[in-house]
Amino acid sequence: MSLNVNDQLHVLYDLLSEQAEDCCGSVSECQQIKRLVQSLISSKSISDQQLLQLLPEIYNYGRQGEIAQNLDEHITTNQDNIKSWVSVIDYTSSQ
Repeated sequence: MSLNVNDQLHVLYDLLSEQAEDCCGSVSECQQIKRLVQSLISSKSISDQQLLQLLPEIYNYGRQGEIAQNLDEHITTNQDNIKSWVSVIDYTSSQ
């Protein structure tokens, strides 16, 4: 069973908000963030322009987290970005 766009947004929201709250994460979470963003972009089902502009940033965050020497530091450094992304995802998925 594949996830629809709303399901994918909820999973992405959960992953990012948990990383922001805990200030830690795993490489596999970063890989999952990348896969979710790739799927969302390729589905062409997102109409919210603000979210569409943020998806490449979120993808890069996941990619950089995947190769970071210190993942917890990477998450902490991106704390403000993550919080704004989560806010936009939450708003978009509640529409």
